[in-house]
Amino acid sequence: MRVVFIGTGEIGVPTLRMLQRSREHELVGVITQPDKPAGRDQRLRVSSIKLLVKDTAVPLLQPRRIRSEEAIAAIRALAPDLIVVMAYGQILPRSVLNIVRMACLNLHASLLPRWRGAAPIQAAIAAGDRTTGMTVIYMDEGLDTGDILLKYETPIEPTDTAASLHARLAKIAPDALTEAMAQLKENCAPRIAQESALATYAPKLEREHGRINWNEAAEVIERKIRAFNPWPGVFTQVWDPRHNRNRALKIFAATVIDNIAIKPGTAIALPKHALVFGTEKDALALMDVQLEGSRRMTVDELVRGHPWLAQKSSPGIAGFRRGEHGVS
Repeated sequence: MRVVFIGTGEIGVPTLRMLQRSREHELVGVITQPDKPAGRDQRLRVSSIKLLVKDTAVPLLQPRRIRSEEAIAAIRALAPDLIVVMAYGQILPRSVLNIVRMACLNLHASLLPRWRGAAPIQAAIAAGDRTTGMTVIYMDEGLDTGDILLKYETPIEPTDTAASLHARLAKIAPDALTEAMAQLKENCAPRIAQESALATYAPKLEREHGRINWNEAAEVIERKIRAFNPWPGVFTQVWDPRHNRNRALKIFAATVIDNIAIKPGTAIALPKHALVFGTEKDALALMDVQLEGSRRMTVDELVRGHPWLAQKSSPGIAGFRRGEHGVS
């Protein structure tokens, strides 16, 4: 088959690499998002997908709007039998879907219809799901609503972060696509309608989603810490009495301490834990942290340098001046 790959995210790299190496199918084009400014210096960032093909003979397209007439004409000129989409960032219009001879497939990092949308990996961890996977669907004009061709499942481990689960799903994707393409070639690929009543949604994450609410249970917060690592990251605000200001405290890893009652948001030291926060249920012992203005370090290192963090404050809210609102 003549295949066009459309994607931007890092998760699509192993699948694109598989298509590049295929002896059975021909990669006739790659489409990715335009280079975008990023970071403090606003330098143009090139997608990992572009880096993989920019020095090859495979045609590379970077339309600002894939529904533009120019983009549609360029895709049609590639004469694809199959379009494969993975973490692209734009919804394909009907005019693109109709170009292919066989199918337009999307590889989505969840077990659809659960967690349609932009952040399915983070949503699955944060919700406490036991399993997730890679779903291959026939694309339509909706948001991850097309008929299912197949699913590959993988467990979510208790220690999984978004980064580790992302990496595992990226490795699963090439096998899922290979099987889907084989079924299409043999004319035995199923089409299973999604049960829309079971659909859940995982919207795009913003930095503010990482702000901790200490009035949630410790296990809920711990899952969010793993789910939002590395993006958008989890943080709280603590009051620094030496500098008379709030400072952000980023949390990269923590563990739940059962059967302990500490007022939500209160930070104290315990014999085996340098910094423990009270929550709505149980408590959360921090492990890997970064205080604003400092490097990332273990919580033991942090508290040695900033002992005020582990001193219980009145009215019982970590790092807040007396009388201030308590949960952040």
